[in-house]
Amino acid sequence: MLPYAAWLCWLFPLIGALLTPIFAKFHPKLRDYGAILFGFLGMVMAFSMIPDILSGAAWINAPPMLWYEEAIPWISIPGFTTLEWGVLVDPLSVFMACVATGVSFLILVYSLGYMHGDPSLTRYWFFMQLFVGGMVLLVMANNLLQTFIGWEIVGLCSYALIGFWYNRPNMVYDDQLGEVTEGKLNSHSGMKAFVVTRVGDVGLLISIIFIFFFTVSVGNPTFNYQVLLSDFAWLGNMALFLNGVLMFVVLLLFFLGPIGKSAQFPLQFWLPEAMAGPTTVSALIHAAAMVKAGVYLIARMAPILVEGFYQVAVPIAQLVLVNFFLIIAVIGTFTAFMAATMALVSRELKKVLAFSTISQLGYMFMAIGIFAFTAEGALGYTAGVFHLAAHAVFKALLFLSAGAVLHAVHSKYMDDMGGIRKAMPITFVVMVIGALALSGFPPFSGFWSKEAIFASAWFLGFNLGSLWGWIFLFFGALTGILTFFYSLRMIGMTFLGEPSKNVKDLTAEGKPVHEAPAVMWVPLAILAAATVVIGFLEPFLKQFFFAFWQNTYPSIPHAPHLSDLLTMYIHYFQEVFASPTFLITLGVLFVGGFLGYMFYIRRSWSPDFVGRGFLGRIHTFLYNRWYWNAAMYKIFVSGGLAFTRGMFSNIEAKGIDKFNYVLADGAMGLSRRWRRIQTGVHSWNMILLLIGAVMFLVLILLFQFLGGVLLIPLPFFP
Repeated sequence: MLPYAAWLCWLFPLIGALLTPIFAKFHPKLRDYGAILFGFLGMVMAFSMIPDILSGAAWINAPPMLWYEEAIPWISIPGFTTLEWGVLVDPLSVFMACVATGVSFLILVYSLGYMHGDPSLTRYWFFMQLFVGGMVLLVMANNLLQTFIGWEIVGLCSYALIGFWYNRPNMVYDDQLGEVTEGKLNSHSGMKAFVVTRVGDVGLLISIIFIFFFTVSVGNPTFNYQVLLSDFAWLGNMALFLNGVLMFVVLLLFFLGPIGKSAQFPLQFWLPEAMAGPTTVSALIHAAAMVKAGVYLIARMAPILVEGFYQVAVPIAQLVLVNFFLIIAVIGTFTAFMAATMALVSRELKKVLAFSTISQLGYMFMAIGIFAFTAEGALGYTAGVFHLAAHAVFKALLFLSAGAVLHAVHSKYMDDMGGIRKAMPITFVVMVIGALALSGFPPFSGFWSKEAIFASAWFLGFNLGSLWGWIFLFFGALTGILTFFYSLRMIGMTFLGEPSKNVKDLTAEGKPVHEAPAVMWVPLAILAAATVVIGFLEPFLKQFFFAFWQNTYPSIPHAPHLSDLLTMYIHYFQEVFASPTFLITLGVLFVGGFLGYMFYIRRSWSPDFVGRGFLGRIHTFLYNRWYWNAAMYKIFVSGGLAFTRGMFSNIEAKGIDKFNYVLADGAMGLSRRWRRIQTGVHSWNMILLLIGAVMFLVLILLFQFLGGVLLIPLPFFP
């Protein structure tokens, strides 16, 4: 690798972010192209680490640790421990760094055209580069605490970029907010993403603190991934505490962080609103950063926990870990299906892609959950991680293509599009490629990764006889049918058929729909080419991970090394096309493709009948996102406001405030009555004083002769 590459791959974007306001003072173009330069340098540093992984130098020459690591002292606590700030070079971190920097670089280049002329570009470039830097810091970190810092940087940037156009005055309609300005909608969407993901972040932070506490309990305080992997005493202690209950709770709190960041049920409802920001921001969130962070964190911890399953060998710990991974797979599977049904009826182009992202992330969690159950678990793990890479490429392609369309038709609704294929031929071709990859159509990247996920579920069900394997496979296939259907619906409504009224009006106004400029379509072409090629890189990805795992996780089953190039691909194609799940994949494509083609490509069937009767109610249910979004508003927004109003009315106004008023009124009344005896006549005051003294003496005599006890004995009453 290049010198200090593991540090510079995330430092370059962060330095670029800090320099952006300074560059803007000199010249706008220096600011714009400076952002591109620092993004490019970060990408070069990330890709330069690949040879060290393939050669094994990243861990073979790094004893006694398992992975290559560089660290500097950070926080020293005398007599206790020293926390380090470090980087970790292993297959997963390098893989994620390359995905994040490579895709984000193309998004930054695309931004030159898409964001041209925006008055707030300095703020845009600052947060975009900070976003990339935070994401790469997150994946390169060698410890949980440092990962959490990158995690929070990403969350902050998502809030700032989703609400980027917070000051737009034009009026829009939102299902939750009603008629509002676009600026208010954008700021609301950014705050929604920030608050919902914070729920998961709090759970994650609590779990990290508990993990650290249990490493302290065994005399080895650390957040370091390698130390957690090399000494599992912390996991054994945690399992024995409260008979495994605490361990289960800590793991669920840990998973809550990825659930929030990667928009999985029940915290998935923030992601569709993230479409309020610029399309480039949407692409960065969905393809290169933010939502991928949750998948990464589970992928980082899953092998440690699986190895702990073998090393600790405490029955209660093994039971907890099995159920934990089962929950991951179940939530991923359910989320994949749930989000796909929502994409079927969405009218907004970017929201179709948003629901699609939630669904595809569900596939990844399903695969990583299966990872812990199968004898060939490493295959499931690789399938999930490979789908992450494939999804990053084709989803960036789809979002940037959508941005080109929105840029041309000046509307986010697919009803305002249609009939623009000839006007935007390049965008049409690349978006079709992205849609086919999303649907798992061979030979595009999504086919190979989804086929691998289906194969891992098949192995769990057929080879191991687990009912869960069949459930995962069934819902995975059903989600695949829905995915191909809504992908064809999206292409048909956007590009085919008759031009919409909006397109005709634009032509009449002298603003006809036209192809995006070269600075926008060239990144699209590169992503489209990568979408075709990346599927054939899966065998190399297996080598990328398996050779490493033979040295690092000896207890985890792994596939054998693939040898020379020809043998490797023969084995690969035999494995894919001879698999029983290949027939399932073909069935999925046939059913989903046939229905989508007849409804939205050939248009032999009209979807209008869906709006009537029982199907109409189903449509309404799906359009309202299973009413989960509305329920969250009802409980936590409207319910929260109603609770605070009730607290104000009944506790503060009628309780605390009323008590204060009663107390004040009583004091004022007593004061007024007392003032009446203050006449200002000196002789009268002396008479009152004498009366008071006589009454005091009478009271003392009564206490003495009636058996009372005085606190202070008087000398003249023996």
